[in-house]
Amino acid sequence: MDVFSLNEKVAIVTGASRGIGEAIARMFAQAGAKVVLASRKAEPLAAVAESITASGGAATAVATHMGDAAAIAALVQRATDTYGGVDIVVNNAATNPHFGPLLTSEESMWDKTIDVNLRGYYRLSAAAVPAMATRGGGKIINIASVAGLAPQPGMGLYGITKAAVIMLTQTLAVELAPQNIQVNAIAPGFIKTQFSRAIWENEALNNAVIAHTPAKRMGTVEEIAALALYLASPASNFTTGQTIVADGGQLLSLGV
Repeated sequence: MDVFSLNEKVAIVTGASRGIGEAIARMFAQAGAKVVLASRKAEPLAAVAESITASGGAATAVATHMGDAAAIAALVQRATDTYGGVDIVVNNAATNPHFGPLLTSEESMWDKTIDVNLRGYYRLSAAAVPAMATRGGGKIINIASVAGLAPQPGMGLYGITKAAVIMLTQTLAVELAPQNIQVNAIAPGFIKTQFSRAIWENEALNNAVIAHTPAKRMGTVEEIAALALYLASPASNFTTGQTIVADGGQLLSLGV
């Protein structure tokens, strides 16, 4: 279906070496996009890019730390030099150095979490918008979290940054609409990834989350990638400033 096609589009996906980011990169490539993969660690990132290329897609790996503004500028330049521009940005890379009660977090943890989870999203968006504008528009997709919409056990600091990502999404959506750039967010619930290991490896926490999820299961990375494909494609051209929750009903069970 052409409405979901990404043919001739260029997409930058951060945190693409595993989990949700990897799944999004693979699905975008299957939909016809040329994908530029970003993550801190070069080796696993290159392996994903090589796998996509071997499957007939177009992928380039660029090791990038989202706390480094110069590296982010270089990432956008590499996308432009390699594929001719940028049409889609997926801000997915995130960190969570603190797990536990919020008041046990340290200043250094706040600095790191805000720098990657919030400033990193802002930096890449700011660097990519001029390239999008020259091509007549674009899409920015921010991966938020249900932790940004309701408190989650042990996830206070992470959730604060994700709540800020939701407001960043709304603000940019309003400001960039005249340039035909749509900005939306996805708020995943309980997805089984390495990033969520602290929850699903803890039997008590895992059982508590599943008990409060009407679907009675964890989500898959492919289910989040499918939402990202919608938000990256022409199908979402009149959708902007929205946060789409994919949580198996978890927030509803909490009355949110």
